[in-house]
Amino acid sequence: MPGYAFAMSDRYHIPSSFHRVEDTIKRSRFITSVDHAPDAESARAFIHCIKTEFPDATHNCWAYAAGPPGDTAAVGLSDDGEPSGTAGKPMLNMVLHSDIGEVAVVVTRYFGGTKLGTGGLVRAYSGMVKLGLEDLPVKEMVKTVTRFVTIPYSSVTLFKRMLPEFEIAVVTEAFTDTAGFCLEMPEEHLSHFTARLTEMTGGKATFSEK
Repeated sequence: MPGYAFAMSDRYHIPSSFHRVEDTIKRSRFITSVDHAPDAESARAFIHCIKTEFPDATHNCWAYAAGPPGDTAAVGLSDDGEPSGTAGKPMLNMVLHSDIGEVAVVVTRYFGGTKLGTGGLVRAYSGMVKLGLEDLPVKEMVKTVTRFVTIPYSSVTLFKRMLPEFEIAVVTEAFTDTAGFCLEMPEEHLSHFTARLTEMTGGKATFSEK
């Protein structure tokens, strides 16, 4: 599988719910089913569900990219009986060139009696994926990290004031001789937050992953 250039990001769009569209192309019925696929296992489970739903279909072609937009580290495709390269590959190309990550797509076809030819099949399958992604409900995926920090009691008020700036959620609090907090935050903010808190506490803040 040739690689595609992409910018690894801590934030990108992923499907927020199952989505389905349908169209008829030269008397063949095409049904596009789209869902969230955070990993290859969940993508294949989704594909199996669609095949089970449409066991009498002529073809259930599929593609998935279980990573950030454009990432080819965890991808898969299948022509499911269509001529080689006319379904799975154009479907995957559409997925990889979209701005949506962690997505699996199945295009179900009920043959209507009119052959589309190889070019027609490529256009039909890529077009059905495009149609499925156009109105797909999405949400933002934010890569987060968890850290445990301890700070002097004198710094607690200023510390809590800075949390919204870094989109930090307090998971737990523990108060002994120092104030301890288990924090969840976007990974992209970690280095700046660490530097800011270290400066604010005069180097008395401690950080750990547990």
